Amino acid sequence: MVGIDFDNTLVSYDALIYQTALERGLISAGADAGKRTVRDQIRLLPDGEVEWQKLQGVIYGPRMAQAQLMAGAAEFIRECRARTWPLYIVSHKTEFAGYDDTRTNLRDAALAWMTSQRFFEAAGLGFLRDQVFFEGTREAKIARIGALGCTHFIDDLEEVFLEPSFPQDVRKFLFVSWPAVHDDFFTRRS
Repeated sequence: MVGIDFDNTLVSYDALIYQTALERGLISAGADAGKRTVRDQIRLLPDGEVEWQKLQGVIYGPRMAQAQLMAGAAEFIRECRARTWPLYIVSHKTEFAGYDDTRTNLRDAALAWMTSQRFFEAAGLGFLRDQVFFEGTREAKIARIGALGCTHFIDDLEEVFLEPSFPQDVRKFLFVSWPAVHDDFFTRRS
């Protein structure tokens, strides 16, 4: 059973974070558009950590529909489906952002985005709704990975894999890009 993280693994926010940060005057035009660079620039501002959290609340909530499917994700999922490997999405995602005046439910926004990206269509990515799990804490996410019996897990955060409670028998794939994961996964998975 293959488990896949959601944020920054299946969905890309880079362009949206950059555009929203520009609109809010948090970065200058022409700045590096990478998420980490934008985050680091914002954190240097007065109240930068709060501004970064506000930006995240907007991106993961009211503007989620503008995020993009990570390049190569659909191909990877289709390859797993062709091999009849069960897939799950397991994400650490709270219901609401701490700094979001709209009080948008982040999980509902993610599910709406997934629906628009055809995650739940047989001719799309073929997920059932009960194959998607949003957990309120990292610990709950790790417990879910174990409870599902995942044999492999793909995540962009090494910290998840370094948690002492992460199941030792699960093969870990640190996400950098889908082409890299694809090559590593289908070579190492046996």
